[in-house]
Amino acid sequence: MPVARPVPRCFSTRLSILDRYVLRQLLLALVATTGALALLIWLTQSLHFVSLVVGRGLSLRVFVQLTSLLIPSFVAVILPITTFVVVQFIYQRLGSDRELTVMQAAGLSPFMMARPALLCALVSVLACYALNLSVVPTAYHGFRQYEYQIRNKMAAFLIQDGVFTQVSDNMTVYIRARDPSGMLHGIMVEDDRQPDAQATILAEEGSFVITNDQPRVVLFNGSRQEIDRKTGRLNMLSFERNTIDLSAPHGTQTRQPDANELPITALLHPNLRQFSPRDEKKMIIEAWRRLTSPLCAFSFAMIGLLSALGGGFSRHGNIVRPVAATLAVVAVQALTLLVQNLASRNLALMPLMWVSAVLPGMVCMAMLFWPEFRIRRADTGTIPPR
Repeated sequence: MPVARPVPRCFSTRLSILDRYVLRQLLLALVATTGALALLIWLTQSLHFVSLVVGRGLSLRVFVQLTSLLIPSFVAVILPITTFVVVQFIYQRLGSDRELTVMQAAGLSPFMMARPALLCALVSVLACYALNLSVVPTAYHGFRQYEYQIRNKMAAFLIQDGVFTQVSDNMTVYIRARDPSGMLHGIMVEDDRQPDAQATILAEEGSFVITNDQPRVVLFNGSRQEIDRKTGRLNMLSFERNTIDLSAPHGTQTRQPDANELPITALLHPNLRQFSPRDEKKMIIEAWRRLTSPLCAFSFAMIGLLSALGGGFSRHGNIVRPVAATLAVVAVQALTLLVQNLASRNLALMPLMWVSAVLPGMVCMAMLFWPEFRIRRADTGTIPPR
């Protein structure tokens, strides 16, 4: 009768003390490295919005609230890379401290030594999926909405007395004074939203109102001056009451959503009534990118493991394998971007996005673990049945 053999320790779901020791180092280093790098990228990228906030006269709190909504997208991009860096660094340090040598002497196989790194890679993959499918679209949508309000709504209510305030790229507003009730006095508006009908509007008084969620100013006792570009004549229109929209150019009352802020279901099945057919490919590629890019964390972790565990121990250290692993990660990242670019032109190449994300990790896994499993399988086959 055949004998039921126990499950090998490498396939056990229970974590040993050694697994928890290495996994704790990996996760702490992953959180610290990802947080520090995301903060650095946030500091550099937020400089692009300094002019937007300062030019509109907004506070530091608004600046932090606006730019902090970009942090999830930064984390989603750098998490696979920091996973490789952490796995490479921790296992190289374990090798230089002779801890890997002690593990091998204790009878641990390469797979058992790699279990903490595989769990760390699994955590990174799941975190990337959570970011790509839920957190990043929601945060980026909030960012675009907040930026839209700053550019088109909030700035209209922060006009200072006696200062020429540029509320948009093609509109400048000046008011002489504002009384405690909110009434404006001595108003001048330079409206260049229509290139063929640039106008200067003067009014004695006015007040801000909200109509259909858009900021407007109601002017009283004023005039509108326009130069006819065909004849060169100055046309002047006097009015007792007039309303000017300060939010956006005429005819653009709604903001067109971007592909990065749409949920995955809207990307896979785009509404062609809202978007042009030319944007359909862009949305489908964005959906597939969200589904495939988290798997790069697995491939990058396997490249780091192969570099740390695939060669023999060197007393003087070995710089060749870490450099080769870094170049391999750069090559895989470049290949992923190339495949995405090709797939955006031809949707039939979209399956290559899965191949470029998963295949490097599978190849490294086979190179690292296949000799061990082949020997284990051969040893298992030589046990005679009772």
